[in-house]
Amino acid sequence: MDSSFAPPFFIAKLSPSEQQVDAWADQSLLDSLEQGGVDWPSSCRNGTCRTCLGQLVSGKVRYEIDWPGLSPEELEQGCVLPCVAYPEEDLVLEDPL
Repeated sequence: MDSSFAPPFFIAKLSPSEQQVDAWADQSLLDSLEQGGVDWPSSCRNGTCRTCLGQLVSGKVRYEIDWPGLSPEELEQGCVLPCVAYPEEDLVLEDPL
């Protein structure tokens, strides 16, 4: 297999627990967290129920849907919906409650 075709991945770290997982650019942050063994709350997996709502401490994500279920104020405050967020760089999230 040619590694030049592998999608990029980043590191997603949780604070303060210091858990970290590989966060693949081509899959949702929630999928990466779960594959890494993190028990993150979730339900709808489409950005509407907000069960997975988290706080982005640092880093950047993108959304492939126009309205990810967050208000402009929440986006500005660093809220993130991991079920529909895709990492664009290494990031830190607050541990879920």
